[in-house]
Amino acid sequence: MSNIVHVVGTGTIGEPLIGLLADHAADFGIDEVSFHKRTPMIEERAKVKDLVGRGATLAVDDDRRASFEEIGHAPKLGTMEAIERAAVVIDCTPAGNANKLEYYQKARGPRGFLAQGSEFGFGKMYARGINDEALDHETDRYVQVVSCNTHNIAVLIRTLAMGSDGTSHLESGRFLCMRRANDISQDGSFIPSPSVGRHDDPRFGTHHARDAHHLFETLGYDLPIFSSAVKLNTQYMHALHFSLQLDRAVTVKEAIDLLAANPRVALTHKRSANQIFSFGRDHGYYGRILSQTVVPIDTLAVRNGNELVGFCFTPQDGNALLSSIAATLWYLHGEVGDRLEVLRRFLFQEV
Repeated sequence: MSNIVHVVGTGTIGEPLIGLLADHAADFGIDEVSFHKRTPMIEERAKVKDLVGRGATLAVDDDRRASFEEIGHAPKLGTMEAIERAAVVIDCTPAGNANKLEYYQKARGPRGFLAQGSEFGFGKMYARGINDEALDHETDRYVQVVSCNTHNIAVLIRTLAMGSDGTSHLESGRFLCMRRANDISQDGSFIPSPSVGRHDDPRFGTHHARDAHHLFETLGYDLPIFSSAVKLNTQYMHALHFSLQLDRAVTVKEAIDLLAANPRVALTHKRSANQIFSFGRDHGYYGRILSQTVVPIDTLAVRNGNELVGFCFTPQDGNALLSSIAATLWYLHGEVGDRLEVLRRFLFQEV
């Protein structure tokens, strides 16, 4: 069976993911990359042409093929045809659950389907380096890659609140997600002032802690965590304030040493989002830092001997991109192996 990967959507996650897969297809053991675009847009013609020029194959809905051709595209595949011929389908739209009902459950060809963080209930939750051992080829045809902020929460818990033997030392975890208003590529949804979020979940607050809880639940944990969210009038990066109350004493030096030992964590002496964002723009892939979190060292502190507090930044959607590729390789080859080494230069340990 051919190792074809099909990406649905060309937005803030879909576009860089298509590029990553196409640019490194040989390293990843991928035979072909295809992608689906729903709406023909003259202002996005250059983007689509660039992705096709890098080796990706365009798929469109049959009833929109003529409209794509009118603006200069040459689609090669229809919607269901592209899905059926793929080994892995990665849905990067906010309609993953709807597409699962309409298309994916009917498809017999693909070995696995991935959706992104907004699509709660799509399948088993996954984050690279957090619960890889929980994935099961026999049962996990559908996997949900958790959101970028959930990645951030999860790597903090795994690194700072769990022992090397997997023992959880977390007595209480509180997280304040300070979210950017929109991506720099987006014109809509920007806000003029900070806007606070509701605590819709009586146990977890917002979906960020809920999703992190379900992520660790795949490993048998029942974590006492709670999150809040506020949207800020910035386009740069999400920021996170965390408080981890442990059942043991901890020092700032110990925390720094633990973070420095994790290859998916970046430490920094910068404390502003614009400086960290610009580093990603200049040194990342598609402007993305693929590390799971960026922690300013000077913000770390210990309260009452066992409560570790600090700030960190969420590297756009870079952590979700890396997990999406890791899950794809797991579907294709049975294991990830060393195929991600080609991307290691974008997993910074210092920013």
